[in-house]
Amino acid sequence: MSFQKKKQKNLLRSHGFVIGHVVPEAQLGGPIALVKDGDVISVDAVKNTIHVLDVEEEEWETRRKTWKAPPLKVQQGTLYKYTKLVADASLGCVTDA
Repeated sequence: MSFQKKKQKNLLRSHGFVIGHVVPEAQLGGPIALVKDGDVISVDAVKNTIHVLDVEEEEWETRRKTWKAPPLKVQQGTLYKYTKLVADASLGCVTDA
């Protein structure tokens, strides 16, 4: 099998609506950090909103109280600097410090 054919077999293929959301809020305990497997999420692409459905306020409070930050996957280098300094894009997303 040629390199090109082998490479093509490993490509991620997706069909339909795809969401990518990368911000530090999950590492910092923001709302995304509290979402669990099995939660039903509603996405409105026109209104630009994402909502978790069928989770009562008491459950959110329990999740907030029991949440613990996962350990950082890196402890040095450029990626470590990035994880310590960068906020989300609405706040600048820069590493100047």
